[in-house]
Amino acid sequence: MTPVPVEFAPDVAVALAEGRPVVALESAVISHGLPYPVNIETALALEAVVRAGGAVPATIGVSGGAVLVGMDKHLITQFGRATQDGRSVAKLSARDLAAAVALRQDGATTVGATARVAAMAGIEVMATGGIGGVHRGASRTWDISGDLPALARYPVLVVCAGAKAILDIPATLEWLETLGVPVVGWRCREFPAFYTASSGYTLNVTVERLELLAHLWRVERTWQGGGMLVVQPPPEELPDAEMVIQTALAEAEAEGVQGAAVTPFLLSRVCTLSGNKSLDVNVALLKCNASVATLLACELARQREKMI
Repeated sequence: MTPVPVEFAPDVAVALAEGRPVVALESAVISHGLPYPVNIETALALEAVVRAGGAVPATIGVSGGAVLVGMDKHLITQFGRATQDGRSVAKLSARDLAAAVALRQDGATTVGATARVAAMAGIEVMATGGIGGVHRGASRTWDISGDLPALARYPVLVVCAGAKAILDIPATLEWLETLGVPVVGWRCREFPAFYTASSGYTLNVTVERLELLAHLWRVERTWQGGGMLVVQPPPEELPDAEMVIQTALAEAEAEGVQGAAVTPFLLSRVCTLSGNKSLDVNVALLKCNASVATLLACELARQREKMI
């Protein structure tokens, strides 16, 4: 059997070998989630947040047919400039990884694909902005993100600000429950709605102490199941978020936007319609999530060391 070509950044490889904390970061936010040049600036800032917190960042992607566990600054910049340079970077869900490797494509990993690679690499914690989920109108389109089954399958703890606000949040929560994915609020009692702290849906589990959150994850892992979702509200909110989202959704339907193009289109339109305020919220919550993921990865490493 031909092994999957996986290339570890030197600092990531050393950290994993020594049992030091590593935080996985997705790359789809660089190529499809944020506009240039904010995408590059944010990706590098997220890595800086992780390093400042005492962990090693591992931005995950695919380049030239190799799975990269840790992208360097040059490649992050290439991914971020792809549209400006007339190049294409594929948006990869978990199902797309094998094809990208076999066809030697460049690809940016979504939450699901990042979780799959992180699990393979032995990385327990990842940070993102918001997960994918059930799209509004999914009863008609069946548009449900591959992030959800990936969260159920791969043993990675994902820190986020809930599901992207453009999604059907109650339906997404129902799917997470059906798939058996634990959802834990980090110092919050309500599932956040990405751009706002409140979604109207109360969480079953809320944790206030970092050591308890790490312990909860270790207990979950004794069942050898999939992942866990840790949610926290954004540090700042977008005024009139739902009104802006509804306008963007109407535009997407009028233009016939479908499939993988829906989320980038909606996020771009929300950004424009909000006068770029949504971009500020997005960047702020990405940094906040990376910070909490780093704290958690460091706590897990400390608890493992105590057990040895």
